[in-house]
Amino acid sequence: MVDAANPSGLYILLISVHGLIRGQNLELGRDADTGGQTKYVVELAKALAKQDGVERVDLVTRLVMDDHVSPDYAVPVEKLGENLHIVRIKAGPNEYLPKEQLWPHMDSFADHLSTWLAEQPKMPDVVHTHYADAGYVGVRLANLTGLPLIHTGHSLGRDKYRRLLAIGMGIEQIEQRYHMQARISAEEDTLSCAELVITSTRNEIVSQYELYDYYTPEKMAVIAPGTDLEQFYPPTQGQTSTAKDFQDTLSLFLRDSTKPMILALSRPDERKNIVSLLEAYGQSKRLQELANLVIVAGNRDDIRELNDGAQLVLTELLCVIDLYELYGRVALPKHHSADEVPEIYRLAAATKGVFVNPALTEPFGLTLLEAAASGLPLVATENGGPVDIIGNCHNGLLVDPLSREAIAEAILSILEKPSRWDELSANGLRNIARFYSWEAHAKAYLSMLQPVVSKLKPLAQPPATHQFSSYRSRALFTAIDNTLMGDAEALEQFAKVVRTHRRQFLFGIATGRRLDSVLTILKRNNIPTPDVLITSLGTEIYYTSELFADIAWSHHIDHSWTPQVLRRVLESLPGLSPQPKNEQSRFKLSYYYDAELAPTLEDIQALLRQQELSVNATLSFGQYLDIVPARASKGQALRYVANQYNIPLNRTLVTGGSGGDADMLSGNTLGVVVSNRHQEELSILSENEQVYFASGAHCWGILEAIRHYGFF
Repeated sequence: MVDAANPSGLYILLISVHGLIRGQNLELGRDADTGGQTKYVVELAKALAKQDGVERVDLVTRLVMDDHVSPDYAVPVEKLGENLHIVRIKAGPNEYLPKEQLWPHMDSFADHLSTWLAEQPKMPDVVHTHYADAGYVGVRLANLTGLPLIHTGHSLGRDKYRRLLAIGMGIEQIEQRYHMQARISAEEDTLSCAELVITSTRNEIVSQYELYDYYTPEKMAVIAPGTDLEQFYPPTQGQTSTAKDFQDTLSLFLRDSTKPMILALSRPDERKNIVSLLEAYGQSKRLQELANLVIVAGNRDDIRELNDGAQLVLTELLCVIDLYELYGRVALPKHHSADEVPEIYRLAAATKGVFVNPALTEPFGLTLLEAAASGLPLVATENGGPVDIIGNCHNGLLVDPLSREAIAEAILSILEKPSRWDELSANGLRNIARFYSWEAHAKAYLSMLQPVVSKLKPLAQPPATHQFSSYRSRALFTAIDNTLMGDAEALEQFAKVVRTHRRQFLFGIATGRRLDSVLTILKRNNIPTPDVLITSLGTEIYYTSELFADIAWSHHIDHSWTPQVLRRVLESLPGLSPQPKNEQSRFKLSYYYDAELAPTLEDIQALLRQQELSVNATLSFGQYLDIVPARASKGQALRYVANQYNIPLNRTLVTGGSGGDADMLSGNTLGVVVSNRHQEELSILSENEQVYFASGAHCWGILEAIRHYGFF
C-alpha cells in the first residue's frame, strides 16, 4: 500500500493506460504508443508532486509482464518520490498490447483500479484521465464514486477518422485496425462526464473538440505543457558532447558531418510524415549541398521484426534514399537512448541546423519545445499544436505537410540567411522559458482545479442496518427476463441450489423491472427472497426482506438527471411510444421501440448528446428502450453493492441474456450469458475472456455456469 502523507493536501490520480511508462529512461519512439503522451504524463506527475498543497500524486497505468519488454513495467508500485508513485494495474493478458487491442479489457482495468483505491487510506480528490481508453475508465470511476473527472484527450478519434478517410482508407479497414467506434463513443462519454477538459492549444479545441456532440466550451481550459529547461538547453562554446556513440554513428552515414543538420525526431509512423521530409530533401539540390538530413526514428535491430506500420515507414525511407542517391547526405541511425536526446538537439544547434516536424497533424509537439529550448529554429506542420507554439515563440515557420516544395523552401529560407537563423534561435530560447515551463503549467493547473474540487460530494455510505456477516464471501446476481424466468423445471432446480447454499453467498436480482413487478414474480414462482434487489435498471437498490431502500444511491444518481427535458426530446421521434406508468419510475423513462420506424440506438444516443443530455440509453430484447441517469445502470449498482459488502468482483457470478445486462457482465465479474434468442445483443462480450456463454437456456444456463466456475 502507498503511504499517505499530510491528509490536508490534494490527492491527484492521473490515469494513462497504454504504452510503456516508467519514471526514468522512457523508451520514447519504441512504438506508436510510447511517445509524447508518455513523456507528458510523467513530467506532469513530477511537476504536480512538487507543488505546495499537493499531498500525493499517483500515475496509474497498465501492468505488463512480458519477456519482450523491461521487467520495470511489471512492478506494481514504482516510487518516484515521497508523494509520487507510478501504480500499475492489471488489464487482460500479461503481455504488452497495442492500445487498439486494449478495449475489451478496459472494464477489467476499471474494476481492478476500483479495488486498489478501496484499499488506500483515502480516495483521490480528483481523477485526471489521458486519452480515450483512460477516459473510459475514468467515467466508470466517476459514475461509481462521484469523484470529479478531468480529461486530456491528446488526440481525438473523430479528427483521426476524418484524416484516415481522406487518405483513402475504407470505413471497415479503419474500424478493424483502430476500433474507432469504441474510441469515439468513449470520448463522447468522457466529454459528457468531465468537469474540466484540459488542452494544450486553442487550435486543438477548434480543430478537434468542436467535432463532438458533447463539446462544451465552458469546460475547456488551455494550459500549455512545459519542458525541462535543466535538461534541454543550447550548446556552449567548447562543451564536450556526451553523445559520443551517437556522433560516431553519424560519421558512418555522413561524408561531411560539419554541415548544418536538418533534424527530425519521431517514431516511425505514417502520420509523422517523415517520408515526405526525405522526399523534399531528395528533390532539392540546394538543400543537399547546404545541409545533411538526420532522421531519428525510434530504435531498431531488424526492420523485419518491427510492427507493420514501422516496417512500412522505414522501408520507404530506405527506398527514397536509394531513389535519390542520398548516400553520405542522410543519416538514419538504428539506436539512440532517451539520455542522448538533449545532446542530439545540441549537436544540431551547434551546426546551425533546423528542427523539422512535418507530421500530418500534431496534437501538441513536445519535441518542438525541446528543440527550441536547445536553440534550434523550427519548421513545423500547420496542423495542430505548432500553430500556438510558433505563434508564441516566433521561432520558425509553419508549412503544409503535404507540400514537399513548401517544406524545402522553409528550411532553405532559414539556413541560407545566418542572421535569420540567429533571430529565430534567440526568440525560441527567450520565449520557451517565458511560456513553456512545467512549474508554470502546474500552478495554472492547480488554480483551475480548485473550483472543481470544492464541489466534491463523495458518495455516502448506506445505512449500517443491512451489513452482512463476513461469511458471505461471494455473490450471485441474475437478471429475470429470459434468464431466471422461462423454464419452470430449471427454475425449481435453481431455487433448490440457492436454498442449499444460502449461508454461503449473497443472492441478488438485477432487473429493469420495477420493485412491485419483481415482488409479484418472486412470490408467484416461489423464488427464495433475495438479499439485494437492484430494480428499474439499476436506479433503485433494496436490502433484505424488509426492503430497506438505499437513499444514498438515489441521491448519487440524481446528478444531472432532467426527465422532463428528456421526454420533450424523445416525444417527437418516430417508432417510440411511452410504456405504461407502471413501467416508469423516478429515474427511468421506458419506451416501446419499433425497429421498423425508430432511429437506431446510436442515432438516439447522438441526438441526446447534441442536446447535452448525459444519460444511459439501453435497448433490450430489440423492443424496449430505457433511459436512466448517466450514473445508473445494473452494472454500476452491482459494483456499488459488492463494494459495500466487501465481496470481490471475481467472486461475484452475474447472469444475463440481453443488451441491458452488458455492463454487469463485463469487467472482473464472473459473467454468464445464458442461451436465448436475444443473446446476440451481448455478442460483443465474446472478446472478454471472463464471460462464459452457456449452452443451456434460462436457469439451466445459470446452473451450468455455477458448475463451470466452481462457484461453491
